[in-house]
Amino acid sequence: MTISHAPPGPSESDIPGISAAVEHTARAPASPELVPIVPSSTRRARVPRCLRRTSGPLLLLALWQLLSGTGVLAPGVLAPPGTIARVGADLVTDGSLPNAMGVSLQRVAVGLLLGTVIGTGLALVSGLFRIGEDLVDASVQMLRTVPFVGLIPLFIIWFGIGEAPKIAIITLGVSFPLYLNVYAGIRGVDSQLIEAGESLGLSRWGLVRHVVLPGALPGALTGLRYSLGIAWLALVFAEQINADAGIGFLMVQARDFLRTDVIVVCLIVYAFLGLLADFVVRSLERLLLQWRPTFTGR
Repeated sequence: MTISHAPPGPSESDIPGISAAVEHTARAPASPELVPIVPSSTRRARVPRCLRRTSGPLLLLALWQLLSGTGVLAPGVLAPPGTIARVGADLVTDGSLPNAMGVSLQRVAVGLLLGTVIGTGLALVSGLFRIGEDLVDASVQMLRTVPFVGLIPLFIIWFGIGEAPKIAIITLGVSFPLYLNVYAGIRGVDSQLIEAGESLGLSRWGLVRHVVLPGALPGALTGLRYSLGIAWLALVFAEQINADAGIGFLMVQARDFLRTDVIVVCLIVYAFLGLLADFVVRSLERLLLQWRPTFTGR
């Protein structure tokens, strides 16, 4: 029995199209590996940000110590940091500083609450209604140009020398920044968002709740930050009105006895309380404004 062999077929090299494709595949370089691109604004720095943020105050503290050690700053003008720390520890130990901080924080809290209610309420009336703007805005713009510190004698005549004039000064100082920022936030809402909400069938209250108020929230938080700073400034002036407790009372006593170290301790406490309040508001911004992407710097 014989086995017949089929004639050999053409090889790949005999077919021009296939041979060219094989040669092209062999010569083609491998595809490059894809590397994700990270924007420079989101790259992490080698130095932690908390250390970078504290470097400025530490440099100021070192400069202060250097000037005090070299005699440029006399102890009667500004005590060195070591003396300030020792005096602050003494004030904490005898309980005078914690009690003063408690009284001052209570005044700021009450004034901030009243100012927030008044300023935000007037801004809502003026920002949401045209008739409200006609009735409210002109009066508020006129009153905010009057220095609230200049109203202290009038408040003393009206409210006496107790807690009422102190809280009234803080309330007045807080109200205007909140009014301006909330009002600007409401009127700054994009009109196209309003039209989109109307096309979706939202009622007037639905537009206010779901479009206008969220759009005005960034401005409101900015106004709250300004108001907190002004609240501590107003507290300094308010506690000069025949105060018998509070951080300002400690400063008045230190002024009478020429204790610059105690005055500096009180100023540092004011600064740290203001920084703490600003940190709280910034935390609220990160929590409530997660929907809004922002530029974080380069």
